[in-house]
Amino acid sequence: MPGILLGDVFPNFEAETTIGKIKFHEFLGSSWGILFSHPRDFTPVCTTELARAAKLHAEFKKRDVKMIALSIDSVEDHRKWSEDIMSFNQDKACCPMPFPIIADDKRELSVLLGMLDPDERDKDGMPLTARCVFVVGPDKRLKLSILYPATTGRNFDEILRAIDSLQLTATKKVATPVDWKPGEEVMVIPSLSDEDANKLFPAGFTLKEVPSGKKYIRYTKP
Repeated sequence: MPGILLGDVFPNFEAETTIGKIKFHEFLGSSWGILFSHPRDFTPVCTTELARAAKLHAEFKKRDVKMIALSIDSVEDHRKWSEDIMSFNQDKACCPMPFPIIADDKRELSVLLGMLDPDERDKDGMPLTARCVFVVGPDKRLKLSILYPATTGRNFDEILRAIDSLQLTATKKVATPVDWKPGEEVMVIPSLSDEDANKLFPAGFTLKEVPSGKKYIRYTKP
């Protein structure tokens, strides 16, 4: 099945969406982007996910990340479904969806990006899209991809945390350790010498001693 790898230029596809036809690169402009797919409209897990994504829209915007969803139904169905989504958190439809949904009713984009789940099928026996997440950088290259089965909902707080890490490490010679959150210490990348690390990080770094005696676990302030 076709797909896309980290570092690849993300396809500049054309698609019909709830805001009209788009070309993906032009839609992103100079911003970061996140594309997340859904198996089907009017389904329970997808509705909770999109409601959460809509609630976090301001957090993505603060990070200059443009959001776009995808499902395999029509634009008309997406617009009707959007009312359910926006009412999920407020018990009534309060406002329009803050981001568009792609209509991939022919599954062309799902095939191109390798998003079909072979184990989950609709009533006609056609495979549904898995729950994919693609984060694309301003250079239009894929920075992160996550693949969930159709039966497992995503954690959008974790997606935001990962984006914070991606944006930090895109500009600084650091890596983020397990369970890292913004503001916490980061790790000096192994390819950077102690001498260069002291030049780059005026506050210096701390070394974690380990039984091997190797001096590779170095923490610093971001």
